[in-house]
Amino acid sequence: MSQALRDARRFEEGASRRIAPESRPAFHLSSRTGWMNDPNGFSLYEGKYHLFYQYHPYDSHWGPMHWGHAVSEDLLHWEYLPAAMAPDMPYDRDGCFSGSALTLPDGRHLLMYTGVAETVDEHGAIRHLQTQNLAFGDGLNYRKYAHNPVITGDQLPPGGSRYDFRDPKIFQAPDGTFRALVVDDHETERGQVLLFKSPDALHWEYVSTLASNGDRLGLMWECPDLFRLDGYDVLLLSAQDMLPKGFEYHNGDGSFYLLGHYDETTDTFTELSDHAADYGIDFYAPQTILTPDGRRIMIGWMQNWDTCNLHTPQVPWFGQMSLPRELSVRDGILYQQPLRELEAYRSEPLSFTGVTVENDEISLPGLSGRTLDLTLELHPCEGDLFDRFAVRFAKNETCHIGVSFRPRESVLKVDRKFSGSRRAIIHQRRAKVRHDHGGIKLRLILDRHSVEVFVNDGEKVMTAAFDTDPSADRITFFAQGKVTLDVLSYTLNV
Repeated sequence: MSQALRDARRFEEGASRRIAPESRPAFHLSSRTGWMNDPNGFSLYEGKYHLFYQYHPYDSHWGPMHWGHAVSEDLLHWEYLPAAMAPDMPYDRDGCFSGSALTLPDGRHLLMYTGVAETVDEHGAIRHLQTQNLAFGDGLNYRKYAHNPVITGDQLPPGGSRYDFRDPKIFQAPDGTFRALVVDDHETERGQVLLFKSPDALHWEYVSTLASNGDRLGLMWECPDLFRLDGYDVLLLSAQDMLPKGFEYHNGDGSFYLLGHYDETTDTFTELSDHAADYGIDFYAPQTILTPDGRRIMIGWMQNWDTCNLHTPQVPWFGQMSLPRELSVRDGILYQQPLRELEAYRSEPLSFTGVTVENDEISLPGLSGRTLDLTLELHPCEGDLFDRFAVRFAKNETCHIGVSFRPRESVLKVDRKFSGSRRAIIHQRRAKVRHDHGGIKLRLILDRHSVEVFVNDGEKVMTAAFDTDPSADRITFFAQGKVTLDVLSYTLNV
């Protein structure tokens, strides 16, 4: 074990003890200490789910990337393990960037990741050279491969960039050989997904360009994942510097998926459609896993690059993961539902049927809190379409977060401008949603510092993080016009 990794483990052990559990999310994984971003190496190994993450233990702002590490048996209760990797080799001295994991036939846990090393390019500019590397371990300790890097910029097709070449997703083909998806910034196509293959996970060669951006969905693509689901193949990606495309995408960085078909014999991907993976403010770099009972589960970084560096250095931890989500494909759309294991931790049910809200803001007896599973079903009254409905939560005299619906425009909005933030940052996102004359179903999963809104049983999801004082726990409902509301609420005790 290197001194850099030994130091990181010693530091995080002491620093994490000084973080009060109640300051963290109740059931979303957060950084053990310091900074967290992308989920890495989401995998099942020796009966436990392993989730690594981009990690800077020494500061709550981005810095030299390590790999943090946590394990779980149910994807809800996480145990922190010591940091898995530190930037301690010539090829990764400036960061161990994102990657993936799998179990090798010999039982070892394999991590594949991007190493970053500062260098000077042919024009004399300082750049970050990026290569793909391996580490082998037993679920606790990992040793970097002696012959790293295993994929370098010398293997790129013409036009590729060795300075934006990262985030390998490794998987095993049916014939026992290995494949790796690596994203790259092409000089004309911009983001693209490259496919490499190997007979042994050690020796790699370039096969093909699986998908290209063509400057249509942001610029650089990041964090690829590929999986088969309900008769389709889903290529999951995140993009930097996106431009809006109606309500489908938003400015900035966001995650999306390409729905299509991957031919394992020719190693080609035929794209059918593209859609946003989340329509809210804070969701990036998702990874998925297949559970032993056959469910495809996705988890992402619940944050936004444009809003993540505004906190003070005194904040002891920053960054959290989304709730794990169960995926399915219906009618050409990737549906997402909260992990079903969450239902075992619901208590204190409250049910209200046929509540009428008309040009007023109301509360319901006993309904409050910051860790809730809250389902709302809206119904128009007597065929008269209401103008606007809103639910407001994490509320006190000055603060609240709102989710509002305008049926005439078919627009759902999440809004945190009254969350207590004093910064001119991204506060609102909108999405086009389907409804039946104003009838719509919303399921809100509230944790201490986040909301995830599942629309119409997961047809769309809107995610937002916030830092409102935990004592703000009121919930109200508002309508312009007249609406009938059914409410079912549970307290979550995870």
